[in-house]
Amino acid sequence: MVEYERRGPVAIVTVDRPERRNAVDRETALALRDAWERFDEDEDALVGVLTGAGGTFSAGADLKAMDLEDDPEGYLGFSRLSVSKPTVAAVEGHCVAGGIEMALWCDLRVAARTAEFGCFERRFGVPLVDGGTQRLPRVVGLSRALDLILTGRALDAETAKEWGLVNRLAPEGEALDTAVELAEVIAQFPQETVRTDRAAVYDGLGEPLERGLKIEAWHGSRAMETAREGADRFAGGEGRGGTGVEDPES
Repeated sequence: MVEYERRGPVAIVTVDRPERRNAVDRETALALRDAWERFDEDEDALVGVLTGAGGTFSAGADLKAMDLEDDPEGYLGFSRLSVSKPTVAAVEGHCVAGGIEMALWCDLRVAARTAEFGCFERRFGVPLVDGGTQRLPRVVGLSRALDLILTGRALDAETAKEWGLVNRLAPEGEALDTAVELAEVIAQFPQETVRTDRAAVYDGLGEPLERGLKIEAWHGSRAMETAREGADRFAGGEGRGGTGVEDPES
């Protein structure tokens, strides 16, 4: 139903219900919540990757079961849950309805070139209640978000990349490996600063600039010992000319 796997510093959470296009019922939602809580508590897991089995990401809520409940963590089990470490979605096939909300919960998204996105629940009058109306405009902008939400249209991976919904494209069948490679790049950096900078971005969203700068300064102050250690390494000759910074798309 939901698998938790470690590949070195990367934790992979897989929804494994291919017979239901990885749609989420109540049992799966609770398992997803448990998996992401486990990830946050796993000290050796530095970056999390969310994916689906069987060549598809997720069709969202299981409308045949229709047994999801409005838990504090969200109908899908984790959409209102906050974790302290970076996350990446690895998308193959359909990422639609609640599936797109699951992908938006992640910080970054990698998609196969054959992937398809959309708010397909529009056809059946099912509302977006797992973050879609709030996260999608923040990621792609108000006009594009409303286009997807109001029309229920399908969006191909290339267009999703142009819109900023997708960060990296991969050949069909390689989204997970590409997402893991991206996660490994993030995992190689000093994690204290990765996490404080990530937190500053989220905590500052929607705030006036003056308030946002104070939030940034507070989070940054928590990583100054790591910064001093890094400055010493740079002074010793490490990282000159940008060495040590990889472009996962190159």
